[in-house]
Amino acid sequence: MAGSSCDLLVVGLGNPGAEYAGTRHNVGAAVVELLADRHGERLRADRLVSAGTARLRLGGHSVVLAVPTTWMNDSGRAVAALVRRHDVEPGEVLVIHDELDLEPGRIKLKVGGGHAGHNGLRSIHSHITSPDYLRVRIGIGKPPGGPQRGADWVLARVGATQRRVLDDAVARAADAVEMVASDGIEAAMQRFHGE
Repeated sequence: MAGSSCDLLVVGLGNPGAEYAGTRHNVGAAVVELLADRHGERLRADRLVSAGTARLRLGGHSVVLAVPTTWMNDSGRAVAALVRRHDVEPGEVLVIHDELDLEPGRIKLKVGGGHAGHNGLRSIHSHITSPDYLRVRIGIGKPPGGPQRGADWVLARVGATQRRVLDDAVARAADAVEMVASDGIEAAMQRFHGE
């Protein structure tokens, strides 16, 4: 698969291991896993890029789905390897991640920007040449008790009520990715920012 180009590289951020599945920090990975499932694919481990990957067609375009198998704080290493392998520009990379600054369940799309203290984005910024990649941000809300409780908040399992909110957000984020692939980021922003 070396040198195998694609139209869109979709990367869902999270931490590896069963103990992190279902946590707020892993909503990005959950979106990619849902997309693979929706389209009859499954992510296969690829040690050369430190990620689970799958290839599918969305909206007539070749799309590579990926979930880094690195820790969140080292996501950039996997993203850089995927960018090289699939010969994509920053504007053809879509990163899905949790966002403390959005209320739980809110979906926002964005082109470029800073990392806002998100360690996965910070790592990506340090490994690829431009911050101008696309993003789907999934709101998880601010931790009660202030920012010093951030790590506990993002890594904690959620209760049943918030689980439903996040599961719905994951499904809508997957819808947004499909729309980005078929109609572009601007059309997806117009639709999903009104929700």
